[in-house]
Amino acid sequence: MRLALLALLTRSPAHGYELKQDLEKLLGAAYPQPNVGQIYVTLGRLEKSGLIEGEDVEQSGRPNKRTYKLTDAGREAVLAWFEDTAEEPRVRDEFFMKLALAPRSGLADPVALINKQRRQYLNTMRDLSKLAAAEDRDNKISQLLIEGAMLHLQADLDWLERCQEELE
Repeated sequence: MRLALLALLTRSPAHGYELKQDLEKLLGAAYPQPNVGQIYVTLGRLEKSGLIEGEDVEQSGRPNKRTYKLTDAGREAVLAWFEDTAEEPRVRDEFFMKLALAPRSGLADPVALINKQRRQYLNTMRDLSKLAAAEDRDNKISQLLIEGAMLHLQADLDWLERCQEELE
């Protein structure tokens, strides 16, 4: 969340609720909606660490609004983030741990676990398909997010098939 907020602040100063709306608009309904409280806590931490500066802006008839702008250190952090690659091989997968331990524990049947997980993935795939149909077609980022999630699910389904073949 912290680096995403910093990246949003590269355009212009903003307050927490604006940043929440920007994230929601950019990512669409497929991405978990950010909690505005979490955003403000994160902004406070970013300010304490010197990556952003906050400024209170007076509003007539309303409480002051705090806007945040990126510091040079914040801009450098965003640049470093964009330069870094994402390492996400799913070696530490909870389902795989269950599958590996089921025969040893004697409490669960591995094939039953696979079938249950397969149903979950298929239900999630169906939900994502509905979401893709309902999502704004002009929001390319959201559409790509949904497509990526569906491709990952398809790969997971293929892997479950492979697991079942090996265990039967």
